[in-house]
Amino acid sequence: MIATLKGFTQQLVPVNGIKINAVTGGSGQPILLLHGWPETWWEWHNVMPLLAEHLSVVAIDLRGAGFSDCSLDGYDKATMARDAHEVMIALGHERYAVCGHDIGGMVALPQAAIHREAVTHLAVLDVPLPGWTGWEATTAGLWHFGFHMNRDLPERLIHGREYDYVSTFMAERFYDHSTFNPADIEIYAKAMALPGRTRGGMEWYRTLAADHAAALEYKKHPLGIPVLGLGGDQRFGAQMVPMLKEFANHVTGGSIARCSHYVADERPHEVAAALIDFLKAS
Repeated sequence: MIATLKGFTQQLVPVNGIKINAVTGGSGQPILLLHGWPETWWEWHNVMPLLAEHLSVVAIDLRGAGFSDCSLDGYDKATMARDAHEVMIALGHERYAVCGHDIGGMVALPQAAIHREAVTHLAVLDVPLPGWTGWEATTAGLWHFGFHMNRDLPERLIHGREYDYVSTFMAERFYDHSTFNPADIEIYAKAMALPGRTRGGMEWYRTLAADHAAALEYKKHPLGIPVLGLGGDQRFGAQMVPMLKEFANHVTGGSIARCSHYVADERPHEVAAALIDFLKAS
């Protein structure tokens, strides 16, 4: 089954030597949405119609996920940021806002740092960022980072068990389980089972040492654009604003109540309202 969303269209956009799946809809100021692991653009499917009432919305499958190409390399976050930036340019958006969750947040930050002429606003949702002073201490306590960095082993263990792995992983990171939809998990698991996609997702983690080194350089030139940091109050919410202040001069945000890591799944109305207010205010 191919996930579709009423009022939105999908297309493969050739950029940076690969093809990226882009889902578009709405009109107005453009915003790009970048998903996390183990999701696809579908992470945003409850948020996108709310945003599209005010904004031109673009959600993509990151390199290695969903229906985007799964290349042999290019999983450092600067290259993935170039993918995302070139999608926006190809769609006619020379200046745009970008919002990333989880791994998508790790892509959104270098996108804003490298493509300063294009990114007008940056939002990062519930993720520890490479380059942050708390990076090593925080990621040392996240078991899946080390597991996913192993070469070949995760792919072999997850193969044929994608639904079991994705459902268990995500359930542990929900606070309000009334919002946990098995149908969505089925979409993510089937996407991961596509050829090469489990490896693609693991490659996002295997570049993190290089991403951390690169992000230390970004900090030398703090962002001057408006930045929003949000997270679940049961996950990284309290850390988002102070973390992003290490990279930017104008940071707002905080925690979303009764919410854990998957903020767009658990609290889509709060996320959409915060993004709309953020763009309108600045």
